[in-house]
Amino acid sequence: MHCWLGVAERELGLEGVAYERFKRAVALGSEDPYVLTTAGNALAWFDDPGAETALRTAALIAPDIPLTRLMYGAYLSREGFVKEGLEELEAARALDVDDPQIAYELGVGRMLAGDADGAADAMGEAVRLDQEDGWNRVVLGLVLIEADRLDEAITELYEGAHHRPEDLEAQLLAALVACAVGSEGLAYDMLERARMRAQEADLGMIAQVEERLDAGPEEARAMLIDDLGPDEMRQRLKERP
Repeated sequence: MHCWLGVAERELGLEGVAYERFKRAVALGSEDPYVLTTAGNALAWFDDPGAETALRTAALIAPDIPLTRLMYGAYLSREGFVKEGLEELEAARALDVDDPQIAYELGVGRMLAGDADGAADAMGEAVRLDQEDGWNRVVLGLVLIEADRLDEAITELYEGAHHRPEDLEAQLLAALVACAVGSEGLAYDMLERARMRAQEADLGMIAQVEERLDAGPEEARAMLIDDLGPDEMRQRLKERP
């Protein structure tokens, strides 16, 4: 009851109340793996150290449920235990090869381990399994940039940006990579898409990107690889499932 109330309250934006619900759900000593996984993953969002115990317990109680291995692996990877996280995520994928979230999180783990090509393979599988998920496509595009595969990155960033029209950074990333590979018209089209959604606080960044587009492919590539791309990669990999 506490766990499901916490889910509802979090959806309503009652973060503080939801946090207390999730803490209570774990404290009651439930042995339901779904409750432990849901509450533990929620506690991870609040940086509560109790998340690790709940998620580990769920994975130990129900090692054959993909969700428990997925959430524990995703938690471990983001907490710096990448090797152990990848073991859990590989186990989750072996249990369910058709789950795009498992494939995506496996890609995150591999990227955190410094394996850009391996991350691209896993995230590419996530995109194949759910082609409408713009977030996955944008992050795959960033991974492909890291792997110096810009000709592939443009497709993913373009599609991801169109699935996420409110995502200003996705539009700007698509603009920069388009310019870097010589698609000037597409680059300015994506820039205008960003401008249409921009708030006043965003105008400075848009002006910087426009300046790089005007300067040509090399300048666009430099901003993409040295500035905006790495910043966005770090932020997006931190996002928990």
